[in-house]
Amino acid sequence: MIPNSVIDSIKQRCDIETVVSSYVSLKRTGNHLKGLCPFHSEKTPSFIVYTDTQSFYCFGCGAGGDVVNFTMRAENLDYVSAIEALAKRAGVALPESGDYNGAERGVSRQRVLQMNLEAAKFYRNMLHDERIGSPGRSYLMSRGLTGAIVSRFGLGYSPPSGKMMLSHLRSLGFKDDEIHTAYFAGKNDRGYYDYFRGRVMFPIIDVSGNVVAFGGRVLDDSKPKYLNTSNTPAFIKGKTLFALNYAKNYCSEYLILCEGYLDVISMHQAGFQQAAATLGTAITPDHARIIKKYTSKVILSYDSDEAGVAAANKAIGILEAAGVDAKVLKMEGAKDPDEFIKKYGAEKFSSLLRDSRSKFDYFLENISAKYNFDADEEKIRALGEVCKHIATVYSNIERDIYIAKTAKMFDVSAKSVANDVELQRRRASREQSRQRKEDLLKVTSGLGDLVNPDYARIPRAAKTEEDILGMLMLHSELSAVEVDGKALSEEDMPTELGKRILAFILAITDGEFSFGAMNESFSEGEISRAVGMMEKRRNLSASKETYSEYVRALRAENAKNNAHSTFSVKEILEMKRNQK
Repeated sequence: MIPNSVIDSIKQRCDIETVVSSYVSLKRTGNHLKGLCPFHSEKTPSFIVYTDTQSFYCFGCGAGGDVVNFTMRAENLDYVSAIEALAKRAGVALPESGDYNGAERGVSRQRVLQMNLEAAKFYRNMLHDERIGSPGRSYLMSRGLTGAIVSRFGLGYSPPSGKMMLSHLRSLGFKDDEIHTAYFAGKNDRGYYDYFRGRVMFPIIDVSGNVVAFGGRVLDDSKPKYLNTSNTPAFIKGKTLFALNYAKNYCSEYLILCEGYLDVISMHQAGFQQAAATLGTAITPDHARIIKKYTSKVILSYDSDEAGVAAANKAIGILEAAGVDAKVLKMEGAKDPDEFIKKYGAEKFSSLLRDSRSKFDYFLENISAKYNFDADEEKIRALGEVCKHIATVYSNIERDIYIAKTAKMFDVSAKSVANDVELQRRRASREQSRQRKEDLLKVTSGLGDLVNPDYARIPRAAKTEEDILGMLMLHSELSAVEVDGKALSEEDMPTELGKRILAFILAITDGEFSFGAMNESFSEGEISRAVGMMEKRRNLSASKETYSEYVRALRAENAKNNAHSTFSVKEILEMKRNQK
């Protein structure tokens, strides 16, 4: 364990406002700070930073905690790795023993990163080995890559032999289960074997310079063409972009987003160093929020086939939700950027970038390819699809521009298009209102509550429990108040989560309540729920009288629930009929 005194020193030097401000644009509102949540897409700020308690909470998605919890979420780190990152930021030296990275927590992120670094060196050495690496070097040369670009991206080669990497990592002291967890070894009935074999290897490096994962491509047309590291303690595919470690320094004007490793590398070799790619998966909201940290504009450079068009359409919506403007590259005469640059050169590709289409022009182009405008029925269906799309646009000015463009393209009046758009907006508003009511009912009844599954069984008691816990987190001295001759205890708490949180609060003997100390015993979701309990009580009464009333109400509710639990279903129904 990292000593608490060291953790406290780190947190004192890492003011939450300063740390969060490096990810989120915050504006002061009264005694706290407000901004757009970095953990879910939103247009109206619901993310609050409380400088007095050094905590944060999002009223939109429920994320909450202290500066450590924020760093864990923002950088996809476990607790210890987040402490290490903050220690580095604050200039605090951690204990050298490293016992806190032991086996009790499974394979640590740091251990996986060490394996990844050793593996990157091994693959690179194999590529340059005169005998072993010849197939890999020949393939890279056939793709037109220079020695300089191969070196810059640290490309390598995994030998076709079954256990060379496994033996290498074993020789460095790594255990088989660790190697398996980091995705360097597969496992079958005969034991462990190298996961990557006979492939060109692409190290995936995060923005801090850590090798977090690998992608491997076959040298022929066999399947699967690519193998990628799956999620590990050091890597989540949906939160990582290939080559962003380089592109982040060149993308202030715009980022070029591609689909594949070789597309990106070819672009960098041709001078387009603002290129990055998703890792064998469609773009995610997390990708979009990461991109937003470095640029406000993306040019999508996807394949021109049907799958590429579908991927671009999905990406536009996700990027737009994150506040990133998206344009689409129109590429003719080549299936992907790598092929286009080889055939026509970098200057021609620069022209494509300058002429990239807006998201709405791209949408209209796809509509025109999908429908036959000479047939009235198809033209009407096409117009309906366009109006439905325009109705989702937030800006009035943007909608007016799109309405005018649509009217001209379909040769209809702008007023008719505007009327149909407004009809779609009203319909969508009704549906959103209905969905909000459903969601509110689920929340208030506790249905679908994975953090506290007991909530749905006893919603009234659980709600009162949360109010009481919120008061205690803000005013821990209330825990000493005796209500009708008895202080609150774990047996008063109707849910298992409530019992655990109360036990944690009662265990505090010195100082104030701290979310950071919860990290060792509570999950990320449980900590967020606890923050929500506190923040919902922040501006409400927390006097001894109010606290006592809530405790009495909880005990009464518990008694009623316990009494009901002793009756049969038939008896409960009979009691309800008598009450009526």
